[in-house]
Amino acid sequence: MAQSAFKIATFNCNSVRKRMPIVQEWLMKNKPDVLCLQETKVVDADFPLESLTSLGYHVEFRGMKSYNGVATLSLEKPTEVIHGFNPGPDSEDFRLLQTTIRGIKIINTYVPQGYRIDDPKYQYKLGWFKRLRTYFDNHLKAKGPVIWLGDLNVAPAPFDVHSPEKHLKHPCYHADAKREYEETVKGRFVDCYRLLYPEKVGYTFWDFFANSFQTNKGWRIDHILATPELAAQCKDVVVDLVPRKAETPSDHTIVYANFELK
Repeated sequence: MAQSAFKIATFNCNSVRKRMPIVQEWLMKNKPDVLCLQETKVVDADFPLESLTSLGYHVEFRGMKSYNGVATLSLEKPTEVIHGFNPGPDSEDFRLLQTTIRGIKIINTYVPQGYRIDDPKYQYKLGWFKRLRTYFDNHLKAKGPVIWLGDLNVAPAPFDVHSPEKHLKHPCYHADAKREYEETVKGRFVDCYRLLYPEKVGYTFWDFFANSFQTNKGWRIDHILATPELAAQCKDVVVDLVPRKAETPSDHTIVYANFELK
């Protein structure tokens, strides 16, 4: 059976307009089939659409001023686009974007960070995972390939965060957040990075403060997951450090996966 290559990437750009030189350069050099962005931080009217379509990409997006926002760029036009958890205007349109490209449902998500575990925002984060499980169960009933990716704001294992013993009460490593994440993954998805590299350190986020990137005090919170049959077709997952080394970088970097589709 003939196989076809499929390259998909995720990037919390932390303001798409500020990172446009990084995004454009990476697209021209790497030519992914799909690039999913999070934290675009721009209202739709001001989204830099032409800067991306000029490179040959179709772009689906939904955003707001200063916070959140998601966008999915694809070489092929999606055959389906769903914003948010529910049809019509939805407060989660800025966090969840589903597109279908080459027969693959792609769920681009920016999961709430949670702020502090004693804050209502953390309970909202935990509830958001529960809502996401319901969304998956309602929208993905039919068997078929699915990729769930984005800034999921959870470091699942001790080697996914520097100094894990110091972060037990952090909203991205706290036991409750990890449990909700694991419940969302279980029986639905496979972490492609961990499938290929069971114990490899691959941080994707480094705080802007205290020389975190220079000292590699990072977190792996940007993930690419796939349904089991599709995950078995993943040939590699790369944490590309070049965007993080660029001038005026995001605090995240780009992660991409290469699939050989059957």
